Amino acid sequence: MKRALNFNAGPAALPAEVLEKAQQEMMNYQDSGMGVMELSHRSKAYEEIHNKAESLLRSLLDIPDNYDVLFLQGGASLQFTMVPMNLLQEGSTAYYILTGSWSEKAYKEATKIGKASIASTGKDGSYKVIPDMTGVDLNDSAAYVHITTNNTIYGTQWQNIPYFKDIPLVADMSSDILSRKIDVSQYGLIYAGAQKNLGPSGVTVAVVRKDLLSRSQDNLPVMLNYRTHSDSRSLYNTPPTLAIYLLKLVLEWAESLGGLDEIERINLLKSNLIYDAIDSSGGFYKGHADPGSRSQMNVTFTLDNEELTANFLSQAKENGFIGLNGHRSVGGCRASIYNAVPLDHVEKLVDFMKVFQSQN
Repeated sequence: MKRALNFNAGPAALPAEVLEKAQQEMMNYQDSGMGVMELSHRSKAYEEIHNKAESLLRSLLDIPDNYDVLFLQGGASLQFTMVPMNLLQEGSTAYYILTGSWSEKAYKEATKIGKASIASTGKDGSYKVIPDMTGVDLNDSAAYVHITTNNTIYGTQWQNIPYFKDIPLVADMSSDILSRKIDVSQYGLIYAGAQKNLGPSGVTVAVVRKDLLSRSQDNLPVMLNYRTHSDSRSLYNTPPTLAIYLLKLVLEWAESLGGLDEIERINLLKSNLIYDAIDSSGGFYKGHADPGSRSQMNVTFTLDNEELTANFLSQAKENGFIGLNGHRSVGGCRASIYNAVPLDHVEKLVDFMKVFQSQN
């Protein structure tokens, strides 16, 4: 079968090796006579999957022992609510740095829970630049600072993670987790929907510093309390077993590549290829993001007019490229080049961009 040239923003491409492995085990996982989605989540076979997924994530991200790894549901959008419900205590303020639509939504949810304030925003500049937080001084009553590390719609990414002394940093890493090396100890809480770099939609990963779990109050709804999932090792109710199994396979694939050092090298190579094509086009293609804020995961660009853009997207589809439309809120074009997008697919896209430019 010919694989699509998949540049979807999410759900996104999965490694071919992962899909092939899952296909082999779909009907009969380890001679159980059942597929993974048929296994009891209390069974030994599933327990091994669950534990392996956690241990691989800990190893790849170098997660310290004083952090819990939780497998949750509801996507990052539910975390917009769970974070303030669990961490925003009475008398304190949650600070949000707005770099796009998803951070706006996270902030809006926090205002429903307690006191939330905007520490900085890039909205006035059409979210082309990540705000410079140098010299920003936050109130001593700050409960946490929230950032979105990569912005899929606008194609920007934090290059230098801000530091706020003793204030916990909370990060939505849905679209760039596992794409580059990070220092987990810089963060109080990291959360990420899996459907970009970790696996299929249906499971959300949260990495929570254990001391912050004491903020989760007993009067919270049980399923919205981080301590519930910490105490039960994410097995309080039936977890998304198939999604966690596929996450485990993706993590095994990432490990086989050489871990984050190699993944980051390849991702930088892929993004540079497209940005070089944009920058050398003489203005035919125009990048949305400021060069100092460019994302390695989502390359956003425009052409001179809507007719030319429509022609580009139409011809791209005819040539097998999927998912190059920009987000409906901003238009233009977007190439999402997550970990599982092969380098040769990016090279084919760049070749197409050059041919299209020469013809137009």
